[in-house]
Amino acid sequence: MDAYALLFASTLSAGTVLALAALGLLINEKAGVINLGAEGMMLCAALAGFAAVVHTGSTLVGFLAGMGAGALLAAIFGVLVIWLNTNQSATGLALSLFGGGFSAFAGLNYVQAKMPETPKFAIPYLADLPVVGPALFRHHPLVYGAIVIAALLVYFLYRTRAGLVLRSVGESPESAHALGYNVRMIRLGAVMAGGALCGLAGAYVSTVYTPLWVEGMVAGRGWIALALTTFATWRPCRILLGAYLFGGVTMLQFHLQATGVHIASQLLSMLPYIATIVVLVLISRNPAWIRANMPASLGKPFYPGS
Repeated sequence: MDAYALLFASTLSAGTVLALAALGLLINEKAGVINLGAEGMMLCAALAGFAAVVHTGSTLVGFLAGMGAGALLAAIFGVLVIWLNTNQSATGLALSLFGGGFSAFAGLNYVQAKMPETPKFAIPYLADLPVVGPALFRHHPLVYGAIVIAALLVYFLYRTRAGLVLRSVGESPESAHALGYNVRMIRLGAVMAGGALCGLAGAYVSTVYTPLWVEGMVAGRGWIALALTTFATWRPCRILLGAYLFGGVTMLQFHLQATGVHIASQLLSMLPYIATIVVLVLISRNPAWIRANMPASLGKPFYPGS
């Protein structure tokens, strides 16, 4: 029973990384911008967060540094695709490649660095419950924070005027512009907010999930987060559930190895990516369903004079 509680707990922790990044990408895509640079932003944010904690000893400062790094890179991406109308897919891929290379170069001095000891988190009394306590109530506050962020995003998108404006910019930027809204600035704000959440996910990886810095440590989670937005049909709550599903598949490989299942470790490491491909193939069988849920102007440039 303890093994299953540990598997569930590790699923929540692994899913948090994907949830934060995918929620950030959702904000981008609701505004009509697709950012394929999530992997690069997360890597740079992971380095920034880890370096900040090494030098200050504060995980909070590390989170803020990661969010700042993610927002800065997203702002550069936003200026290129929103004002200069560069191709969003090509620019995002360039950002991902840049983030991977830059983080590897800038992180050379941090490969052997060690973070100060961080306190263990547990909810009093509830953490001592058998099975349920280790599974649900001994997590870092950001694990619960991801659920709160998803709930707040649902409220913002579907219960506030600002959320309605954001969605209108993604659905029909020409109409929003005709009503007097600054489409470009709204899109830039959405891109930076999404970048900040991707940065928070990256900082969580290097400061809490695996507290160290290693080149390429995000290990494809940015790409899985991108797939999650389509898997969840651009809905925050579905993203949260999908993140835990993919997190569970990721951690299942370690659970199977621990239980002595005789499968090559390389094959087990492929499980999260195989699951991603299978899910995307299944979803793509109904393109009309995807079009009905996808923001109408997703990936398309906006020309104010048109």
